[in-house]
Amino acid sequence: MKKGLFPLLIAAAMLSACGTAPAEETVTAAETTTTAETEVTYAKLEYEIDPSKPVVALTFDDGPNTTTTAQVLDKLELYGVPASFFLIGNNINDASAEVVKRAYQMGCEIDNHSKSHAYMNQMEADAIIEEVMYVSDKVEEITGEPTKFFRPPYIATNTTMYDNIDMPFICGVGCNDWDNMVTVQQRIDNTLNQVQDGTIILLHDAQGNIKTVEALDTIIPALLDEGYQFVTVSELFESKGVEISADDSNLYTIIQ
Repeated sequence: MKKGLFPLLIAAAMLSACGTAPAEETVTAAETTTTAETEVTYAKLEYEIDPSKPVVALTFDDGPNTTTTAQVLDKLELYGVPASFFLIGNNINDASAEVVKRAYQMGCEIDNHSKSHAYMNQMEADAIIEEVMYVSDKVEEITGEPTKFFRPPYIATNTTMYDNIDMPFICGVGCNDWDNMVTVQQRIDNTLNQVQDGTIILLHDAQGNIKTVEALDTIIPALLDEGYQFVTVSELFESKGVEISADDSNLYTIIQ
């Protein structure tokens, strides 16, 4: 007889004789076999937009992931500013979806950077539509909202893309932070030297891009000190009185 089986047989015999088990034992058994599922919620960033002050939209490409994207969100929480995240569909999985949910609940915007990050200007119309809709559908599953803006991979565009993607195209001022050879200070200097009222800042939260995470500790406070307000891309359009239109054929970097 296996160790521990004899006491269990005795207990079973006692229960059979009594007809019912003691109430407290029933509760204990239930507690050991069921786990209550709780929905994790994240605090929304609190900020107000003053129309008399300059605005800037901080954006990040190439996520989501559970490391660098989460570190970026930590910085945004620390400084109380929102951002917009342009997602690659192939990077969305069960784990990274939780990070997307966190960003959305914080008040960040979730946007579209294609499914595979390929040169879409070399694709046929059906493939272009599939690339974009895959991300939009995934985002809607997570947040309840489809994507509103599209950033073309490599900023490569053509007429076929504009004809088949029903979102405004977003570019932005960058600092080549996708290149690990670019130092933290170069990322800071190249970003701050280009910013003006209405600027879209293009950064990357690709997995392992810790130098950009570190650069945020200077970029965000420096712009706040200069009086800039951080907004999402949607809020930037609204603050500048620019309509969000499916027929838009511009490539936005600075909105004035």
